[in-house]
Amino acid sequence: MPRPTVNDIAREAGVSLATVDRVLNARPGVRAKTITAVNDAIQKLGYVRDQAAANLARGRDYRMAILLPDTESQFVQTLADALRDASTVAASTRVEVELHRFPAEDMHALSTLMRELADTDLAGIGLMAPETPITRDAIRAVRAKGIAVVTLASDLPNSERDHYVGIDAQAAGRTAGVLMGRFIGNQKAKVMVIANSMQLRDSIERRRGFDEVMLRSFPHISALQTLETHGSPGTLRQVLAEVLSHTPDIAGIYILGSGHRALATALSEFGMLGRVIVIGHELTAHTRKALELGHMDAVITQNLGHLARSALRVLRARADRQPIDESQETLRIEIVIRENLPPSFD
Repeated sequence: MPRPTVNDIAREAGVSLATVDRVLNARPGVRAKTITAVNDAIQKLGYVRDQAAANLARGRDYRMAILLPDTESQFVQTLADALRDASTVAASTRVEVELHRFPAEDMHALSTLMRELADTDLAGIGLMAPETPITRDAIRAVRAKGIAVVTLASDLPNSERDHYVGIDAQAAGRTAGVLMGRFIGNQKAKVMVIANSMQLRDSIERRRGFDEVMLRSFPHISALQTLETHGSPGTLRQVLAEVLSHTPDIAGIYILGSGHRALATALSEFGMLGRVIVIGHELTAHTRKALELGHMDAVITQNLGHLARSALRVLRARADRQPIDESQETLRIEIVIRENLPPSFD
């Protein structure tokens, strides 16, 4: 039996080909009653659109903007590099990617940037940002203009974003908890927890997962309150000095975000380097070196190449109002220790 065509849809719905095209491409100017008639005809006939062929026929280009915080974080820089590599490949499918950086803690600047981008011919935005009311309002305004929004690496679940691309942060935190508990063993001890900012959803979820495991499986280990550094090496050194001076039985440090190099420097200064268990996230040049030297014990990470490629695929699917292949876009949590470090191609 031949596959149904747009001509069949038009005939079944009793409308013109032009009207079918408007409905399929979600263009304005079609009455609700007519949209319903066309969609009913599509369902009745079992019509499946070849989106790639449709886009090729009308020469559609997809302009995507990726917005990342302008920080010295090596993770963000590594992610930016992965996105540049992915955009080179995506160019063959008519996807054009623009990389923008915004001041890491200035959500008003981010909101202004998103508003300006939304006034251009944009198909989607990929975003890594703190979860604040300003961010949520900016996403709502962009979505109201029909522009897809996908969050990267750190989710904004209370916003109107279309999709999240990244690992399950709470599961990653539980993984860190299991590793920390097993590395420390049966001794009664305390663990420091350090974060750049607890406005980042990934840090919040990691901490929740970590605490869940600590309370359930390792009650003899006390996880101290999270200390925020806001990316400042000086602040990290200060909080570390204060805690170590008042809490001598620190056996482990769980670092939720970036700052591994500054942590190693501070621990060396206090004669603690290699004497406490250190567990962190994301495999970068800094964390790789720390693992090689024995300054870190484990890194929970994800494949940033997969994340970057997935982000562009999801943005395009959302722009086309097409379903997402969840199995293809699900990222795995990976545990890296010195003994299983993957080859470096730098």
